Amino acid sequence: MGKLKKQSKRNTFDYNKNKKNLKRKLRRKEKPHIECPQIRKAWDEHKTVKQNLQDMGLSPGTKGMLPIKPKKDTKSEPMEAVVLKPYVIKEMEAEASVRGKDKTTCSTDMIEYVQYMVKEHNEDYKAMAKDEKNYYQDTPKQIKRKVELFKRCHPEEYAAFIASLQSRKST
Repeated sequence: MGKLKKQSKRNTFDYNKNKKNLKRKLRRKEKPHIECPQIRKAWDEHKTVKQNLQDMGLSPGTKGMLPIKPKKDTKSEPMEAVVLKPYVIKEMEAEASVRGKDKTTCSTDMIEYVQYMVKEHNEDYKAMAKDEKNYYQDTPKQIKRKVELFKRCHPEEYAAFIASLQSRKST
């Protein structure tokens, strides 16, 4: 019986392909994707990584960041790098200064627990700790932390809850 075509082709060397060029193409494709949009926009493909970062006023790493005392013989001052693309740093600082949204939240059980405790005892945390609904035997400090968390996570809901309590007391 004859062999299959794929089996005979498997271990042969292809003399028509230049392995060096294939490796070079593969390396080019494997360049890392730059996550920062400001750096990606200002990146020049024809320059090295060090040159690109120097043009933007950035450092390629932590090496050389700290001031190194020069030897007594050498009196030459270190040359300051010329920043060709200062807008990159300004855009990055502007993005970093924008405060992100707080993603912490409370569970519905904890919201109900806090609302019950505040409705029954207002701001008296010691009384809350002695309440029979305090199943987990939270201390006054733990209960206070839970109330503060509820205030921080759901400020509108807490304000509406307090307003409803005030309206019930006035009537």
